[in-house]
Amino acid sequence: MTTDNSLLKEGERIDDLERNGLSIIQDPSSFCFGMDAVLLSGFANVPDGSRVLDLCTGTGIIPILLSAKTKAEHITGIEIQEKIADMASRSVTLNSLESRIDIINADLKEADRLFPSASFDVVTSNPPYMVKGSGLCNPDESIAIAKHELLCDLSDVVRAAAHVLKDGGIFSMVHRPFRLADAIDTMRRYRLEPKRLKLVYPSVEKEPVMVLLEGRKNGGSYLCVEKPLIIYGPDGKYTEEITGIYGY
Repeated sequence: MTTDNSLLKEGERIDDLERNGLSIIQDPSSFCFGMDAVLLSGFANVPDGSRVLDLCTGTGIIPILLSAKTKAEHITGIEIQEKIADMASRSVTLNSLESRIDIINADLKEADRLFPSASFDVVTSNPPYMVKGSGLCNPDESIAIAKHELLCDLSDVVRAAAHVLKDGGIFSMVHRPFRLADAIDTMRRYRLEPKRLKLVYPSVEKEPVMVLLEGRKNGGSYLCVEKPLIIYGPDGKYTEEITGIYGY
């Protein structure tokens, strides 16, 4: 792994992921990865030897974490924002992962042109959560694009996943509980049958803030609702499950 700052551009920094010696390049003035991406990397079912596609990859956090947590053969990340995709590519180089990860700067709505049908075993995604026109939109364009459905919506993401997945392939996504009905409806529309669901709570007293959802292409009708994931224990510290996902 490259240890100097030669890959950094103005305003950027290198953050230690505290997992297998991995690091990531981020720009604190722009969008940085959050807990949702880390939790998805722990939830995603990635069989050994899989070819994985991460939609809306951002700075490449999910491909980088999956390279450490799984035995995937190869992981591709697709990101529409040129600046963010470039940062992700440099993080791949920073960690000497060029043989396992590649980053594509492209629009996922063109997945049918970019990738052959049924060419991936697993698809992951941490997509924009907010419907276009809802809530306050961040004045920073890159943050707004990451959080609001400005350049793609849930249907675009699921459609792309359905195109590239092999029959029986796995789709794993993190979203917000208020969009759960939309997520399930959209996945079924594109023949990605929901199979696993896990709600994420800040603490046992509070309402869920995230939902982790897995579907199988052309899978049978059976949904397993897993035990909830609690972020903070009574002492205000991360629970054992959270520290395990982070790898601390």
